[in-house]
Amino acid sequence: MEIPCETEPSRHRGPRRRGTALATPGAAGADVAPELLAAMERDLGLSADAALERLAAEADAAQSERRLAAALPDTFGGAWFDASRNVLVVGVTDAAAADAVRADGAVPQAVAHSARTLDATAAKLNAAAAPDGVTGWYVDVRRNTVAITTAPGTAKVAEKFAARAGVSGTTTVVESTESPRPLYDVRGGDAYYPGSSRCSIGFSVVGGFVTAGHCGRVGVTTSGYNRVAQGTVRGSSFPGDDMGWVQVNSSWVPRGVVNRYNGGTVPVYGSSEAPVGASICRSGSTTGWHCGSIQAKNQTVNYSQGSVYGLTRTNVCAEPGDSGGSWLSGNQAQGVTSGGSGNCSWGGTTYFQPVNEILGRYGLRLVTG
Repeated sequence: MEIPCETEPSRHRGPRRRGTALATPGAAGADVAPELLAAMERDLGLSADAALERLAAEADAAQSERRLAAALPDTFGGAWFDASRNVLVVGVTDAAAADAVRADGAVPQAVAHSARTLDATAAKLNAAAAPDGVTGWYVDVRRNTVAITTAPGTAKVAEKFAARAGVSGTTTVVESTESPRPLYDVRGGDAYYPGSSRCSIGFSVVGGFVTAGHCGRVGVTTSGYNRVAQGTVRGSSFPGDDMGWVQVNSSWVPRGVVNRYNGGTVPVYGSSEAPVGASICRSGSTTGWHCGSIQAKNQTVNYSQGSVYGLTRTNVCAEPGDSGGSWLSGNQAQGVTSGGSGNCSWGGTTYFQPVNEILGRYGLRLVTG
């Protein structure tokens, strides 16, 4: 009997939060990716030549900062790059250190506190229990202080916190409406929870992700693999079709990758449709990563809930909880898991809803890696 890959409450292998590392350009700005230059033009208003000049100056400044911090351990007051002049400014607590700063091509500025003092202040705050309202603190080298950020109207609370930690003389309280939150990646194949059930993410799109329609009706709220509030189902069709999409909140960032469940990911570069007979692989939160081939297209499947038309048939296995997960041929998105028969112990037949139909139906744009 053919059944949709219904949801399952456990057994998913959720990812950890991931950060992004940026490469540092060479001293001459060589080998800079055109995409980086384009982004600097878009976000910083810099021409390609100006961007290369700034990158080279920043690379030199980074080396100068390391040298001066080592050479002036007691009087080094921190350093910052002045983008208006493309120079490194170095704080010094002793005027005698200014000549060493100038000799290294940087600009000295007199400050009251050394970098060691400011770092020690931050460490004392780290060891203290922050009260409600205080959202964080950081070493502000430009102002030669440790800035404590706190919610509007809670400055007195933050000041008392600094006093208890014994660092009032080296801190500044800043009231801010910002409310920091962690950011999590949206990746194909990862688990998500529409209500109390579990499904799998298909592919990231601008603003969210696509998935199976039978996972949740329009208006259902979702949480991510980590049960953090994630988004809301904005489109859903089942039966007839088996397609849907979820709009995520600002804590989630759609990425153009699919979880391969071996510690790595596969980038998604587009959605060119593969032919019958082509190899295809699937990612899902119950059974992970499995591959096979496309057997047929335009398959009608009669589920107990009603018929679904236009599915693609494969010989790849799947199990409950894999619903909505990603199907890839090479690096091209193909569809999202609908249902099937069998399991990943002895095999089976599984069907997917073609992704281009979902994108077209809801006017969505695929996020690519």
